[in-house]
Amino acid sequence: MLNIPAFHGFAWAAKVSASFCFSLLRSFRVYVLARILRSGDLSSKFGAKWAVVTGASDGIGKAFSIQLAKSGMNVLLMSRNADKLKSVAVEIENKFNVKTHILTADFSKQDIYQQIERELKQFDIGILVNNVGVMYDYPQLFLDVPEKKLWELLHINMAATILMSSIVLPQMVQRKNGAIINMSSCAAQQPTPQMTVYAATKEFVDHFSRALAYEYSSSGVIVQSLRPYYVASAMTYNTNPSLAIPSPSTYVSNALPTLGVSNRNCGYWFHGLQSWLLDFVPVSLWMFGATILNNQIRKTVLRNK
Repeated sequence: MLNIPAFHGFAWAAKVSASFCFSLLRSFRVYVLARILRSGDLSSKFGAKWAVVTGASDGIGKAFSIQLAKSGMNVLLMSRNADKLKSVAVEIENKFNVKTHILTADFSKQDIYQQIERELKQFDIGILVNNVGVMYDYPQLFLDVPEKKLWELLHINMAATILMSSIVLPQMVQRKNGAIINMSSCAAQQPTPQMTVYAATKEFVDHFSRALAYEYSSSGVIVQSLRPYYVASAMTYNTNPSLAIPSPSTYVSNALPTLGVSNRNCGYWFHGLQSWLLDFVPVSLWMFGATILNNQIRKTVLRNK
């Protein structure tokens, strides 16, 4: 006679085991095999010599610029700080046999995109990295966030990704080749208290990327959403690098090989492990844990000011 509870238990265990094995194989393909088999010449792979990186003066954006140059791409660097951009451009040209071009742009403004479009028409662009972003000064309740910061979150984290994609995508579609990398965040994995608007903007980036990838899947254009956890940078309150919190260069050297292998991942193997484990955590527990963590971060930041 069939033991219904035992059958259900066996079915559940089989489902969990199959899910674990699938996740393990997928993670090996994305975070290990992709690095072993990575393509050296990205300009040939994506059909054009130039890569555009927003927020290129610091952190992940600077690291992407250097890694793309190392892979043979000319790099067009965009940020609002011209001096920092010049410094990155000099560093790249001294290290690699590639060209650079700098374009200053304040992505908190709405009237910059016509000029950007005119400038970018001069270049054959194989890769666009929508990296520019802004975070809370420190975790805080929604009503405590200044209105200026709220507008920055909307304009820089969301509008810049949309409008830069709309400028660059047409030439990629016409060429039937190219890639757009959009920086989402682990904060988009679940609702994140005291980072409420930031997390929501990054969830938007993730959904936008996934839908755009589907819309243009037959055009030869790749759209990738990267969802990192903490990376050691000024944006994450100058956290020290560690196994769980990689430096920008470590993060990007892991993330870039996943382009063309996975359209949606964390970019770094340890972050992928964190994401997989936290998928099992109920939303209520995630929000409780996020509140405790963000309370501690706020106290630390304010104490060090």
